[in-house]
Amino acid sequence: MGPQEVVRSTGVSASTLRHYERLGLLLNVRRNQSGYRRYPQTVVNRVLLIQRALAIGFSLADVRRVLSVRDKGGAPCQGVRALVAARLGDVDRQIAELHELRAELGDLLAQWDIQLAQTPSGQPAHLLEGLANRPAIERQRASRKGKALARFCQV
Repeated sequence: MGPQEVVRSTGVSASTLRHYERLGLLLNVRRNQSGYRRYPQTVVNRVLLIQRALAIGFSLADVRRVLSVRDKGGAPCQGVRALVAARLGDVDRQIAELHELRAELGDLLAQWDIQLAQTPSGQPAHLLEGLANRPAIERQRASRKGKALARFCQV
């Protein structure tokens, strides 16, 4: 099976396939006499499995660990369950943080409505300065900073 067939069947790009291959996620990738990659029929299901695992929050490193155990004949099921349980905990925390942020934004809008009503027309109300000292907003800011740092360190 050629790369374009895999691309059409999975919706991932050819560069993603090459990336997965470099990471050792795709096995038995051969090259024909012209040097073009040839994938086994099973690659479509494997790529879709990888994509689904990524969709629920696995990292590529997580997927590689699980598939490595599986490819060696092991049963990574308990590890997979633990990863999903951890992901569920992360999602629950994110939902709680979003509920808190939503409440804070509602309070902020109410405060801004008062502030705008008291600000003369054409004068700045400096609304964005009101974002300071808001715990949920500060947590979101710190979280974005941490995510950016994590992305930088993964490169």
